[in-house]
Amino acid sequence: MIRTATPADIPVIHTLVRELAEYEKALEEAKATPEQLREALFGAHPAAYAHIAVDDTTGEPAGFALWFLNFSTWRGVHGIYLEDLYVRPEARGAGHGKALLTELARICVERGYQRLEWSVLNWNRPSIDFYESLGARAQDEWTVYRLTDGALAALGATP
Repeated sequence: MIRTATPADIPVIHTLVRELAEYEKALEEAKATPEQLREALFGAHPAAYAHIAVDDTTGEPAGFALWFLNFSTWRGVHGIYLEDLYVRPEARGAGHGKALLTELARICVERGYQRLEWSVLNWNRPSIDFYESLGARAQDEWTVYRLTDGALAALGATP
């Protein structure tokens, strides 16, 4: 079962974000607080959205998808950028990841969005294989760039 996250899900979303960061070998980089997640998802001006995969037998959260809108100047419409997709190891193989992606694809179709995009670490072969089995294709001609921390501050302080 997939459902839209509610404010009551903030503790589990925070836990799942940290589990994902640990899986990606970057737990020290996961600095978001529950309060920041609450503001981003449910504040006065929500900037992101989340869905929870619930295990049908236990009723427990099995995973989540956290996403936000992007915009294509070439297509002239919004799309969804999937920031995080994570299914707990013990729940993998039960269809939760596919169900989460299916729900996001359904939202895209329903709203006229023309893209559903995300990034995956190059070493994460199980995820790459899974995404490709659904028809997703790597955008190998693009390289992601990112400014953070000191470099972002330095550029932002440039007159």
